[in-house]
Amino acid sequence: MINSTLAGLFRLMTGAQPRWQGCEPNLNRRIYFANHCSNLDGPTIWATLPPELRKRTRAVAARDYWTAGPIRRYFAQRVFNTVLIERRKPTRNDNPIDDMVNAMEDGSSLILFPEGGRHPGPDPVEFKSGLYHLAKRVPEAELVPVLLDNLNRVLPKGELLPVPLICSVTFGEPIRLEENEHRNDFLARARAAVIDLRDN
Repeated sequence: MINSTLAGLFRLMTGAQPRWQGCEPNLNRRIYFANHCSNLDGPTIWATLPPELRKRTRAVAARDYWTAGPIRRYFAQRVFNTVLIERRKPTRNDNPIDDMVNAMEDGSSLILFPEGGRHPGPDPVEFKSGLYHLAKRVPEAELVPVLLDNLNRVLPKGELLPVPLICSVTFGEPIRLEENEHRNDFLARARAAVIDLRDN
């Protein structure tokens, strides 16, 4: 009940409406990868998913940010069931890709931000290699590009209170890692798949 209420509040606060342009919502295991401009990005994508998908979809987020204080920790662990990863000094025993693979092997889909941090520009910056390694480890997953538009104006970096605006969440056509595709080629193609949704 609380999750449905919170999802409704996020949609009301951001005005976010989902636009399924290249696929339809379904229960296939998916990696939703999106541009990243606001701390509201993960919760907003989560909130725009249908309830059945929402139950099975987990955002991937930085452990150091989402465990800094009891309120963030509560939302990350109890509400969004976030996959919290080490982003500053990952080690062999604390590998973010292993954490994501384990979550997917348990049946979850993931929300991922391949830029590795928030960027205010209209287009995402170069993607880091995590999406490539995850696609190699879970080749059966559908990789769904997502474009978030206007969220950086709802909660700009450094601000605490959101400003209600109309935002959009556009889900594109899934892509896959091609056989023998080079990492940089794949990451450039994935980034272009997100940017191209702006013209659709």
